[in-house]
This record gives sequence, structure tokens and C-alpha cells, in this order.
Amino acid sequence: MNKKLSSLVAALALPAALMAQGWPANHQGVMLQGFYWNSFDASHWKNLESQADELAQYFNLVWIPQSGNCGGESMGYDDLYWFNNYQSAFGSEQELRSMIGKLKQKGTGTIADVVINHRKTLTNWVDFPKETYQGKTYQLLSTDICKDDCGGQTASWAAANGYALSNNNDTGEGVTFARDLDHNSANVQKNVKAYLHFLLNDMGYAGVRYDMVKGYAAKFTALYNADAKPTFSVGEYFDGNKQLLTNWINGTKVNGVIQSAAFDFNTRYAVRDATNYSNWTKLDHDGLATDPTYARYAVTFVENHDTERRSASEQQDPIKRDTLAANAYILAMPGTPCVFLKHWIDCKADIKNMILLRNLTGINNQSAWKRNGSSVARYIFTTTGTKGRLHVAVGSSANTYSPDANTWALAAEGHHYRYFLERTMQTAWTSLPSGHYDEGATVTLRAIATDKNAQLVYTLDGTDPTSQSTRANNGATLRLPEGNTTLKVALLTGGKVLGTVTRTYQVEAFKPYNISVNVNTDAVGWTSMYVWSWGGDGSHNPTAKSWPGDRVTTTTKLDGKTWYTLHYAINAKDDYVNFVFNSSNGSVQTANVQNVKRTSYLVVTASKDASGHYLVKDVSDKYATAIAPITTAKAHRPTTVTSIDGRTLRRFSTYVDAAEATTGLPAGLYIVNGAKLAKP
Repeated sequence: MNKKLSSLVAALALPAALMAQGWPANHQGVMLQGFYWNSFDASHWKNLESQADELAQYFNLVWIPQSGNCGGESMGYDDLYWFNNYQSAFGSEQELRSMIGKLKQKGTGTIADVVINHRKTLTNWVDFPKETYQGKTYQLLSTDICKDDCGGQTASWAAANGYALSNNNDTGEGVTFARDLDHNSANVQKNVKAYLHFLLNDMGYAGVRYDMVKGYAAKFTALYNADAKPTFSVGEYFDGNKQLLTNWINGTKVNGVIQSAAFDFNTRYAVRDATNYSNWTKLDHDGLATDPTYARYAVTFVENHDTERRSASEQQDPIKRDTLAANAYILAMPGTPCVFLKHWIDCKADIKNMILLRNLTGINNQSAWKRNGSSVARYIFTTTGTKGRLHVAVGSSANTYSPDANTWALAAEGHHYRYFLERTMQTAWTSLPSGHYDEGATVTLRAIATDKNAQLVYTLDGTDPTSQSTRANNGATLRLPEGNTTLKVALLTGGKVLGTVTRTYQVEAFKPYNISVNVNTDAVGWTSMYVWSWGGDGSHNPTAKSWPGDRVTTTTKLDGKTWYTLHYAINAKDDYVNFVFNSSNGSVQTANVQNVKRTSYLVVTASKDASGHYLVKDVSDKYATAIAPITTAKAHRPTTVTSIDGRTLRRFSTYVDAAEATTGLPAGLYIVNGAKLAKP
């Protein structure tokens, strides 16, 4: 069992009463916001699950969108179903449970986005869905709607149609696109409590993020958390006024104990102003994270789905520059940092290194910190963790900053930020964390040592370095070879080898490849099929400019069945294709099929989702041996090992037989020397 998982299991084993304290003390973890606005592909449950191994190395929490069905493609903030329908824009309930389970297995908890300020209805202003859970029926009634909902419009409609609303006004801000719930109602409280227990104890979520907590009094968050006892709870009190933030946090107390953390909007706005105005003195603020009394309950962030620039018409309130420096600041400070998915995707290597250094020094949400310098051009501070200190410079002149060389050694740097470790840490370090990189990637080796003349020793085959291994000076750069490499680098000082770090790299030069997508419609009896496609690099759209898209005329016979066949080129490693298949000129259709990047066999089943769209089953694994071989070099030429979806895994400068070429690779299908190989 890995260290992070054992810690999580130990936490879950504590008495429930001890867990209802809003957010763990001395929490060292980092959270990922696993979505952005309209991130239906990037945040699809299957897509996130496929990244579980990598995510778990850096994040102990992943916050995902509201996961229930909202009656159509939605980000979830117009929530509709709470218990029975989890076929959402991000995937099915089965896929959701699988993702949560896989992350938990790796030691990473999933944070549910809980929208309880308001709720959407089915066909009129007041008809909430009736749902059954564990043999009990749950349904909100018209009398659970605040009497001042929608500026009185709901009351007027209700009176005209014979319905009664609550006698209570809203205890917070309202919305106009859904019904504001009266949390003073016993029925609302019963439904919400059951909903939270369902998410935490049935779905397996580790904690909750409460949406729009300005919409109802803080005492209700206290009530719900005291009952459900989530390990992690954070409220979105969308305001940069620290006093209002602390008022809300204190408003969640039960018997004097705070029940929820809050997003640190005060710090976020300070970071926004520092970067957008290139004035780093803006970080001289008094936010939650910089206040020892509230740092435990501060969830810091640089950007989220509400602040990011969504489009030309929805510009929101984004960070316009210095994203790296902004992340470098929050990842070295107290509080629990929450990294935005777009930043993770775009700046993965830098953010990984920041998290690794945060963990190396043991910085947690209550660590002490000290400001060392503040000017328009840069901001300098030191944070003390349980295992060491991290010295940081951010700002337009950060890369020219050098602290006392007797105390500090450079560990990591990027655009407008630098991280320094104390020399007493006595460890090697690298500029590149583990991961996938393009051909030509280089890594800088660093020595963090009291001996300024300490050398480094390293190996590239996964063996432990010794004093006889290849030597390098501090700051030496290595070009990584293609394929899979395990780099181990250590200090060599006083004849001793110490402070070894290990990095695994997968380096490949991407080459475009072709895929076929084969669709069988026997179960639904379609005699013709159309396809609407999109996504990826934008080159996969149908020729037809309007629905239902292109009619598919190419077919393939396989296993006694007829398959409609389409062909696409995958042009980059992050390219993919999405589909909706339809018939009868678009009057019947399938649910979305997303993130296809390999030759696939798909069956349109007779089952339907809540929107009446046919569900599609991927049976590609069954037909894997029927996938046409990918053309590669002939046997007398250099050997390349390619995955069945066209990714280059290994390249040899000379001919190597298939058995040798695939030694050490996991069981599966590979293309070697122009032929398909099934490796047991």
C-alpha cells in the first residue's frame, strides 16, 4: 500500500466525530480542479480515470463537476437529479463509479460538486423529480421553494396554477434559472442529508465542494456537515472580502468547531492583480492563507471555471499573464492549493516540480511563512515545512534573483519564478519530473548540497548510482533518448552517494496515423446511418455543414455482421474524434461517443439514456485481432515498436527481433517489424 493511500485509510478509520472539522489540520495535499468550462472531453470520467496513475503522484484530491443528470449537456450547475440518474455530459454512472474507485485505489479522493442552493424542475416551475434511494422516496415540493424566488415570478405562477410556496424568504442570494430552495424546510433538509450520504457513502466521494454558499445561510452548511461528516468540505463564497469569508467560515461552526473550509478569493484577487498589473507588491495582502488563524481553512487557487476567459463574449475575470508565477506562489504557501485543469495541461512539468518540492519540504496548510522582500518587480518569501524550508521568488525580475549562496541552492525555475532549497537538504534534483515528453527533451541535473563542489552521479537504466557511475557537475544537461528511460541521480560528496532521486521518462516523436471507426446498428435496425463528428484538432468535422451530418456509405463485413466504416487521421498526440451517430435524417440518434483515437468497433445498443438517445457499446477489444496492421519499416531496416493505436513505444537503430524488441513491455498487442504481435 502506498504511503498516501495508507494515510487516507488511516484518516477514514478515525471516529466520525473527529472528522467533522471542515478540513484536516496540517494537510499537506494539493487538489486539482479536474474541469474547466465546457470541458466535456477533457473531464470525461473515462479520460480522468485513464490519468489516475499520474494524477495520484501529485494530487490527493480531484474536484470534479456536479455529476448528476441535468436533462441535457450541462456543466451541472442547473442540477436536476440527485439520486437516480447519473448519465451526465461527462459519462455514465458506471464510468463515474469506476473513476472514483480507481482514484481511491491510488490514494486520491474525489471531491463532489454539490449544488443545493437551487434545483431545476422537470416540466413546470415546481415539479421536482421523484426519486427512490435505499427504499425511500425523496422529492422536493412546491412548498420547499423560497416564497421570494425569482423576484416573485414563481409566486405569481404558483398562485395562478394552484400551488403553494414556502412561507420563508431566501436566506441568501437567489438565481433566476432554477428554483431557490428553502433550507429552513424539514423536507429540504431531509433530501439534502440523504443526498450527501449517497455521495459520500454510496458513490465513494471523499468530500464536497458546496456551490454558491452565498445563496443560503452558513448555519445550513454546519447542519449538513455535522450530519454527513465529510473529511473535506469547501464552500464557494464568491467574494474577495476577507471579513466576509471568515464570517462564513465561522458561521459553519457546530459546538464551536468549524465545519468547512472556503475558497480563498481574497488571495486569488491579490494574485490576479499582481500578475495583470505586473505589480508584485499586490501580494502584500491579508488573505485566508496568510492568516495563521484561517490558513487551515483556506483553499487557494489561481483560476477556476467562473474566472477563466471562456470566449470573446464571456471574458469573465482571468489571469492574463504569468500563470506559472501565480501557481508558484500558491504552491509554496500555506493553505491547500487547488490547481486549475487548464494550467495542469499547459504547464504540467513546472507544476509537477512545484508540487514535488512542496512535498519534499513538507509544506502543509498551516505552515509558517515569512516575507523576505516585496517590490513591483518581484516578491520573495520563505515557507517552513515539516522537513525543510522553501525559498521562493516570483515576479518579472525573479529569474535574476540569487539569495545567500551559503544557505540556498537553486532547485527549480521557469518564467518569472525561482524555487530554492536549503543546502542542508543534501539531495539531487532534476529540472524535469517524470512524464511523457517530445523528442529532443533535455533535463538539468542539480546538486543541493552543503559542499558547493559536490558532483552528481547518475544512471539511465534504473540501477542505483554508485561512485563509479557516470559523473556530472551541478547544472549539467542531459538529452533524453527516445523510448522509456529510468534516470537515477544522486549526490557524490566526500566519497559518499546520497540523496538519490528517480525519474521515469517516456520520450517519443509523434507520427500521424490513421484509424477506422466501425459501427454496427443491427440492434436498432437502422438501414442507413449518418455521422456528426467534431473535437480534437478541428479537422474531423463532417463535410455537411448541418445536422444530421454525412451519410456513411462505406461498410465492412466482419464476424457475419455489417459495420458502417469511417476513416480519420490522428494528427497529434492529443488529437481525438467525437461522434453522434444517427438515422432517419437525424430523428433518432445515439448518445455522444467521445475521445476516440484508435481503430474502434462500436455497437449501437437498444438501450437509451434519459434523453432517449441510444447508448453505444465499445467492443474494440473483442475485435482487436481484426484490426488491420499498421505499416511499419521492413525487417531489414531499423526496428520500431508501435502500440496498436499507432504510438511509437521504442525505436532501435538496427534490426531487432520481435521478442527482444518487446522485452519488459506489458502484455498486449504491438506492431513490430511490420507484423502484429500478441505479447502474453
